[in-house]
Amino acid sequence: MPILDVVLLVLIGLAGLLFLALQSWLAATVVRRVVGVPIGWPRSIVVGFVMSAAMGLTVQYLYRAGTNQNPGGLDVAPGVALLFLILAVGWIFALGVGALVFIEAAFPTGTLPSFSQVFTGGKARRRRTRRYAEVISIAVRHGLGSRLRGFGRNDGLNHDVKTARALRDALNEAGVAFIKLGQMLSTRRDLLPEPYIRELETLQTKAAPETWESIETAIEERLGRPLGEVFSHVNPVPLAAASVAQVHEATLLDGTDVVLKVQRPGALDQVGLDTDIILRLARWLNKTTPWGKSLGAYTLARGFADSLEEELDYRIELDNMRSIEHSLAQSGKFTVAVPHAYPELSGERLLVMDRLPGRPVSSAGSILERLSAEERSALAATLLGATLEQIISDGVFHADLHAGNIFITPEGKLGLLDFGAVGRLDPATQTALGMMLYSIDKHDSAGATDALIELLDRPEDLDERALERSLGQLLTRFRTGFGPGGSQKMFADLFSLVIAHQFAVPPQIGAAFRALAAVEGTLLVIDPALDLVAAARAEGARLMNGKVKVGNIKDELEQRALQLLPLLNRLPRRINRITDDLEHGRFSMNVRVLAHASDRNFLTGLFQQLIVAVLAGAAVVGAIMLITSDAGPELAGAIRLYSFLGFVLLFGGFVLGMRALMLVFKRSVED
Repeated sequence: MPILDVVLLVLIGLAGLLFLALQSWLAATVVRRVVGVPIGWPRSIVVGFVMSAAMGLTVQYLYRAGTNQNPGGLDVAPGVALLFLILAVGWIFALGVGALVFIEAAFPTGTLPSFSQVFTGGKARRRRTRRYAEVISIAVRHGLGSRLRGFGRNDGLNHDVKTARALRDALNEAGVAFIKLGQMLSTRRDLLPEPYIRELETLQTKAAPETWESIETAIEERLGRPLGEVFSHVNPVPLAAASVAQVHEATLLDGTDVVLKVQRPGALDQVGLDTDIILRLARWLNKTTPWGKSLGAYTLARGFADSLEEELDYRIELDNMRSIEHSLAQSGKFTVAVPHAYPELSGERLLVMDRLPGRPVSSAGSILERLSAEERSALAATLLGATLEQIISDGVFHADLHAGNIFITPEGKLGLLDFGAVGRLDPATQTALGMMLYSIDKHDSAGATDALIELLDRPEDLDERALERSLGQLLTRFRTGFGPGGSQKMFADLFSLVIAHQFAVPPQIGAAFRALAAVEGTLLVIDPALDLVAAARAEGARLMNGKVKVGNIKDELEQRALQLLPLLNRLPRRINRITDDLEHGRFSMNVRVLAHASDRNFLTGLFQQLIVAVLAGAAVVGAIMLITSDAGPELAGAIRLYSFLGFVLLFGGFVLGMRALMLVFKRSVED
């Protein structure tokens, strides 16, 4: 065959493929438009390709039938063949719409991997699958498969206790990301029953230390130079080892004692893999369990993943350390040390800071024993005062004040460590929290109610008078007679009251409550006789008294007056216009029932769905009547014109029915 003929055949083939691709894209575009829902392009084009191929075969068959080139088959007049062709093409299109609707219903767009994901990232996908299977097997081994579906049902306290213990053991075995998830959930008393809180609070992230060879390599990689160029000595035995990082003592070349917090090699990849699995499991719980949807499992998991990502970036911890250090220095009321960090030596996975002398409170028994009762009481008061000062006055606070993160020096001074978790409160929230403590101190149930409503997310059907009465009873019960453990009882009852009135606790408020709950345990180690509520009431009253000094009130009034000036300038003109309209009978009021766009969109979508469903039903009923009718001229064989029109009308009803079905799926997904 001549080369020119081969080239011509290739060009014709390419032109045919291009035409087929263009036809498939056009068919897919029309189908997506008819369905009325954004459907993925790959599946649309595949359906469009099948439709194009079927249309091509149908055109070929009916062309032969209309030109008497179909021996032994259908043989009709050209005009009738054209009508059949139009009907056949229409029904191929309708079946394509139906196929796309059912594919979308079974596998919504975004739930299947894309083509690029199918052909790339196989190794990572296999690793995730193995880890996923490992996590699922851990859950099943601890009996969580059947228990989780029944979570939230009132099956008795014994069921909750067993499920909580199984959940704790499973999270502990699954690794650091799951342990930190459990620790986060242990602070959400507004979401989980008490047995779960009690069990999840015992989770620990301790781990066997990494070998010094791998840690040394990791430090040098993050420094970008050998250890000897920065440190005169690094202790290969870690001070502490957790699942994500470990801490080593070191000495700089100038003789300064420092500590190195270095992230374990591979820890970030493992946490990222586990976080992805947590998000997938949360999405599954949202879809398959009623309690998962009511708790907002996926939203909780998304917030946890974001906070964990920040916690693993030591640059953020460095900024947090500076913020707390600046806050304490600006206050000047409390002597609490914060280690100085070295930004030039620190990075995303390595943090270098001064070493604090002394021991953490959790292992400082010998130091505490040497202190008198007055010194221990003063130390506890300093810690509580500094914590409340950060929360109420500064708005930047250490959110993880357990006994391992608070140091006591040999001289009896306090120091803070581990700034991975730091909370931030806006000024309005700071004031509301301070007002709540102030109202509790003054036994003002009305003030405490207003502060609580301002502090938390108010439920729609809140009974304010019932809330005020409950708070009044609580304040009366704990008005006198506090003792060791009394503060825990009051905070527990206060949280029960919050849950009973269906308040939602914003994440940053939850962080403040977590900080107070953690510091309470540390305070009782320092001074077992301390009553946290009495001390917090007194300290909160002191802070709020400072806010209501004459100078502070004057500054606040000046600020509010400046905000009101534009309104005051326009007020006379507006009053004059209103009185003028009243005098001449032109005053009117416009009320829009559906002023919010979401309300209008909801009703519009509902009416669209109803109209499409009615039209589809009417078209199908009319089509059945025409198809079963014997009237009308014959077109070919036993096929009459009315039957043909009935199939045309049935095509319209089918397409409209598919569109109505797709609108139902879309609305259920959005809800």
